[in-house]
This record gives sequence, C-alpha cells and structure tokens, in this order.
Amino acid sequence: MPPRSGERKTQILQLIAQMLENPKGEKITTAAMAKKLDVSEAALYRHFASKAQMFEGLIEFIESSLLGLINKITAEETQGLKQVQAVMLMMLKFAQQNAGMTRVLIGDALVNEDERLQVRINALTDKLEAALKQSLRIAVTQNEMPAALDVGAQANLLICFVTGRWHQFAKSGFKKNPVDGFDKQLPLMLG
Repeated sequence: MPPRSGERKTQILQLIAQMLENPKGEKITTAAMAKKLDVSEAALYRHFASKAQMFEGLIEFIESSLLGLINKITAEETQGLKQVQAVMLMMLKFAQQNAGMTRVLIGDALVNEDERLQVRINALTDKLEAALKQSLRIAVTQNEMPAALDVGAQANLLICFVTGRWHQFAKSGFKKNPVDGFDKQLPLMLG
C-alpha cells in the first residue's frame, strides 16, 4: 500500500535532510529525490508545489523544534544564566544530532534556492538571538550579570558563537563536534 499524503510529505522532508548529510554537499535535485524514493518527479510535486516549498517544510520543522525547546527551557529554568547556557547547548546539540539540517541553518543548502528561504533562516536566527537576549535580561535583573551589560551586544556575541560552531561542523564534513569545549568557552564569553 502506498504511503498516505502526510506520510509521503514526511518521507520527502526526511530524504532531503538525509541527502544534506552528505559532506560533499551535492546539489539536491528533484530527479535525485524521486530516484531515491522510487517515484516520479510528478509524484513529488503532488505533495509540494516546488522544491522551495520542500525546503520551507524543513525550515518549519527546524524552527518549531528550536523555538519549542527554547520555550521548554525558559519555562523550566528560572535563572537567566542557566537559561543562556541551556539554550546555547541545545542549539549546538540540535546541529550535532541533525547534520543535514545544520546545512540549512547556515544557509549552505539554500545557495541556489529561492532567496526567501535564506530570509526565513535569517529571521529564525534573529529569534534565537532574541531568546538569548531575554535570558540575559533576566540574568541582569537577578544580579548574575552587571547592570551595565549591553544585552544586545552580548546576545549577538553568543549567537555568532553558535552559528560559527554550526559552520565549523558543516565545513568539517560533520567531523568537528559543535559541543566540544563549550563548557570552557561559555564562561569566557560571559566574562
């Protein structure tokens, strides 16, 4: 029995993520996807109007996963600095566990795709930075950080660290673990 529509959509998104795990970073084509799923290209387009829409589905998954985990962390942890640490560690571990999606997060997989996809990833990065900024504000109100702290600059430094780690991970062919040394480096970034 062929998979139902929702199942096939999920299969397509999982296949894209799997294909993105190839360290050589070959271009994802609908022809290659159709061949791996043993369906026609037309069958792919029954579920998604375009390849850009397929990537949007992957971005929606990444966004809902990361933001959902941030909401869980901030709901369970009341200390601002512990929130910062947990959120950053979660973002690094997400990349570690989802290598192909890391290439989407850094925009590497979106280079030859519709530019609105990169705009959407940029907006997600802004939301991640805003979450760090909010946790830093809490840390300031709890006297964990100096009252004069520029939380915007600090949050930007932290998100630059995370995205830099994502880049290193992807560019190393997924060999350089994004979590390595984090416990020693975070105190340096937080002064």
